[in-house]
Amino acid sequence: MKETPSGTPVGVDDPYDHAGVCDRLTDEGKCRYAFEYPEHDPEFARERREEDLRCPAADPDGDWNWEDCPHYRCRNRHRECIRCGLEERRMAHSDERPLLEEHHLSYAGEGETLSHEITVYLCRWCHAKVHKSWARIDDDVNPDPEAIAEKEGRRSREQSEASFESAAERFDLDDG
Repeated sequence: MKETPSGTPVGVDDPYDHAGVCDRLTDEGKCRYAFEYPEHDPEFARERREEDLRCPAADPDGDWNWEDCPHYRCRNRHRECIRCGLEERRMAHSDERPLLEEHHLSYAGEGETLSHEITVYLCRWCHAKVHKSWARIDDDVNPDPEAIAEKEGRRSREQSEASFESAAERFDLDDG
């Protein structure tokens, strides 16, 4: 299993098995990175421009895989834990700790720089289990009871804040 630089597991053997389409790929199959940041990697940008910014990893007839691209990035945008399915419930104007945390599946080795950012969301309970044990991100598990209680507590507070209370109910208009 892959590990962080400090030696804790990340819950996968191969991060690319859980990665999707590059965040920098446009709907037309072009590389947004080469277009927006040509100064970061001029040679890469020049090669992409010569091919009309076509992404060779997205081309079904191409000879690249996602891991071959030096600027591949895949960050999960679904706001639910990929391990247990717990959905995020954020409270507006609150400093409460989020239910979900971004979990990195890829880390640089010693002396390497991280070029591929591959992240998913895990609830903080699953995140702790993955890093502190041999739990895997693709385990078939249910949300932790503490996680459900926290989510439902937030939902209850949200509903009470959104409830309608008429002025007659808020103020005692006793003429006596």
